[in-house]
Amino acid sequence: MKKHLQNFIIALVAVLTLGVISPSHEIWTNLQPKDDTRETDLPTTSKHDLQFGLEDSIFERESFEQPLSIEEALFQPAKELAYMKFGSKIGPVIQNEFDDVILPKMEEVIRNTVASAGGLENKAFSITEYPSGDYAERMFHVTDIDDAKDLIRFHVRTEKRPLDGYFYNFHYHTVEDSFTVHHSLGDIYWSKNTPPKWLS
Repeated sequence: MKKHLQNFIIALVAVLTLGVISPSHEIWTNLQPKDDTRETDLPTTSKHDLQFGLEDSIFERESFEQPLSIEEALFQPAKELAYMKFGSKIGPVIQNEFDDVILPKMEEVIRNTVASAGGLENKAFSITEYPSGDYAERMFHVTDIDDAKDLIRFHVRTEKRPLDGYFYNFHYHTVEDSFTVHHSLGDIYWSKNTPPKWLS
């Protein structure tokens, strides 16, 4: 009879509260006979014990996390954005020369800029900007998150040279000269035919 009463109370509470409130387990321990030891064999924990356990495990996990290296934080996203800008038409044609000649120079510029700005240990940096399409120059920007300002802007310009054809001129601008001076990273030859648009 007691089991039917418990089931009825559970159903009544569920119906009256639309399932929002579940009956407390203390009700069932008070309804159990004193000689029933099913509940007493289980270890008891309080809310405070559970909270401290969670906080400790989160603290321990965070203390073992390693900060991102400059390769993970900046170099890899920069390379991915460059490939995104090249698209499927330009990328396969210039990728090898870009990887061998231009990319190492970009990484050196980023490394020097990060070091002069205080390093990854003291500052937060990010690669921002979706690369522009059509024939626009923007590839990506390296930004100081703490100061919310660009430090370097990497661009690629399509140049037509008489008798030679089309070249891609990779360059960057820095905050030191208010982004007005072109610092060249190198050129990659396309062909004498008009190149496709970026992101295509």
